[in-house]
Amino acid sequence: MKQGNYLNSASRFSIITLALLLSFSSFVFAQDAEPAEGAAQSETTPAVQGGDAAAGKALFNANCAACHKLYSRATGPALYNVTERRDREWLYQWIKNNRALIDSGDPEAIAIYEEYNQTAMNLFPQLSNADIDDILAYTDTPKPEPKAPAAAAGAAGQGGGGVSSTVILAILAVVLVMLVAVLFLVNNTLRKFAVAQGVALPVKEARKPIWKSFVENQFLVLVSVIVLLLGGAYFAYGWMMQVGVDQGYQPIQPIHYSHRIHAGDNQIECKYCHSSARTSKTSGIPSLNVCMNCHKSISEVADETSEFSSVTEDYSKEFYDKEIQKLYKATGWDPATQSYTGETQAVEWVRIHNLPDFAYFNHSQHVSVAGVQCQTCHGPVEEMEIMYQNAPLTMGWCINCHRETNVKMDGNPYYEKIHEELSKKYGVEQLTAAQMGGLECGKCHY
Repeated sequence: MKQGNYLNSASRFSIITLALLLSFSSFVFAQDAEPAEGAAQSETTPAVQGGDAAAGKALFNANCAACHKLYSRATGPALYNVTERRDREWLYQWIKNNRALIDSGDPEAIAIYEEYNQTAMNLFPQLSNADIDDILAYTDTPKPEPKAPAAAAGAAGQGGGGVSSTVILAILAVVLVMLVAVLFLVNNTLRKFAVAQGVALPVKEARKPIWKSFVENQFLVLVSVIVLLLGGAYFAYGWMMQVGVDQGYQPIQPIHYSHRIHAGDNQIECKYCHSSARTSKTSGIPSLNVCMNCHKSISEVADETSEFSSVTEDYSKEFYDKEIQKLYKATGWDPATQSYTGETQAVEWVRIHNLPDFAYFNHSQHVSVAGVQCQTCHGPVEEMEIMYQNAPLTMGWCINCHRETNVKMDGNPYYEKIHEELSKKYGVEQLTAAQMGGLECGKCHY
């Protein structure tokens, strides 16, 4: 009875200590979870006297954005605060018919024309003075402050809630160590007290080690050996089957290229960059000239793109802008003079999808003839921030696709006769690629 009373006392003490610990942690976490006070203020386009800046933004994007930027030079000059540099009446004439202003001998018009390599500016006689006022109001919009990355904003929000998570974990660790120490001291004290009171403590009986019992049982040894052999063979087979399979391979490229922004947000067609996929065996690596078709005028990520792309601390607007500067350095493009310097650098792209030399694959046959979408093999490219190998590209994976994919017959007279004959042979209306010979060894191995 005495022994039971001492044990019950120790149990009660442990329960009380654990209850206090849980209460303390709940209190601290409740403080940490309090929402930050205040709400983000909505951003609106500032109203500028003399026109509607919101309407001017729409007109600017439709008519001016191809050649002009607000805060940096492009094909034409930066237009921020252009009303402070030029007379408004002069701007009306220049925008509606700059050619006539140049031919009239206007010194300012001629100076601009010569400064920008005599590049002809489009005429906009359809714009009224009110429309131009709206555009000029938009050009007077101050440059917005860069937005804090989402991760940093989240950390700042947590900072206003009280105690940080690191402090909480440190306190809990100290309390746990103290609890273990207290339990150890209580156990020793109870044992000494029991000895002093003459209470008999339980004595551990000597037992045979479990490994000796296991060794003496031949049946268990036999079963264990069989299980280990089968398990080892299973994992060895799985490892050998993964040799040369690079599914999930995601290398870091010398210039960061976001398929999510280009193919996703901007909806650029895959074959605009990988044009050789239509007519060639390979999809090809796009020339940097293809990039410069757009990036001559796009030297930074637009604020709208940043918002839609959920900019984070790792992929901020500043990060993307630095990658565009890497492109300029590689191509020798000087955005200040809008010209090439002739000093170029090779970009060593890292190949991601790489089939063995003994496997033949023709992009044009699949893309142009079969009409297979790029995402069928490459996965949701429009969602990938960093490109990776989505499919295993194994022989079994290709064969399954040939067995499940019907041959495209629309507008493809090449297959009409053979499709008709094979359809009768197999008794089907639609032939799969496998039934058309897609499983023959010579199709992919030569």
